[in-house]
Amino acid sequence: MQDFRYVAEEDAYICPADERLAYHFTNEENGLVLHRYWTSACQSCLINQSCTTSKERRITRWDHEQALEAVQRRLDEHPEKMRQRRETVEHPFGTIKARMGATHFLMKTLPRVATEMALHVLAYNLTRVMNIMGPGRLIAEMRT
Repeated sequence: MQDFRYVAEEDAYICPADERLAYHFTNEENGLVLHRYWTSACQSCLINQSCTTSKERRITRWDHEQALEAVQRRLDEHPEKMRQRRETVEHPFGTIKARMGATHFLMKTLPRVATEMALHVLAYNLTRVMNIMGPGRLIAEMRT
């Protein structure tokens, strides 16, 4: 799929053999709006085995695929940002998971799990503030 180029102006894909895969229809699967593209040139193409393995050689594009492509483009342009993110953002999640004692939540249903996660994040943030400010100064600041 990464060898296929999407041409937004034409709403079509260009395959590795420079064939145009035209838009044919849109359907919904599992709540996702998906657009389907294909060409009849695949049957006579010499490189179709190294192309796509999808059924009937069709390409599926999610309705919001451009957002994913924009994120991927930014990651490709600035790979150091992902390293920085790993250093700054991933650490709190690892700490929270370790404090939970496991990688699963105790509650069921999304609102309860969200509340449980919010409490874990609050506890993590309070610990960070205490480590930075010290408990005495934190209590004094909370009283003012």
